[in-house]
Amino acid sequence: MAIQQGDRLPEATLHVMKDGRPSRVSVQELTAGKKVVIFAVPGAFTPTCSEHHLPGYVRNSEAIKEKGISDIVCVAVNDAFVMDAWGKESDADAIVMAGDGNGEFSKALGLEMDGSGFGMGMRSQRYAMVVDDGVVTTLAVEAPGDFSVSRAESILDSL
Repeated sequence: MAIQQGDRLPEATLHVMKDGRPSRVSVQELTAGKKVVIFAVPGAFTPTCSEHHLPGYVRNSEAIKEKGISDIVCVAVNDAFVMDAWGKESDADAIVMAGDGNGEFSKALGLEMDGSGFGMGMRSQRYAMVVDDGVVTTLAVEAPGDFSVSRAESILDSL
């Protein structure tokens, strides 16, 4: 069953680049005592993700943080090296680029998808959530092929 509003995030480890090396970071560490936005994409450097989803959060990062959000975290089933390169190419300095390389976080959320038909293997569904001290307060999961409820502007409107 997929995570719901009011649920606590599952324990999971993501990977970020720190000092030029991959570093483990727990989801609990990312969210403890803070209000954060986590959004996920099927894959770094893919068309909708690179042309719309991540850029929307980059453009709106200040406005989102002005609404009381400490951090904005982008998650994809990619490794930390890919996420770091994608973040640099996208000028996403205000975004925590977190790799869920094995898809463990996506699976624990119940928000994985099978992209094998596109040669992508198991990936994350496209979604965005607001998390307050580890508890999901807003959850916006896209229907397959859609891009509306998880975009930065929609999350900003919900804050």
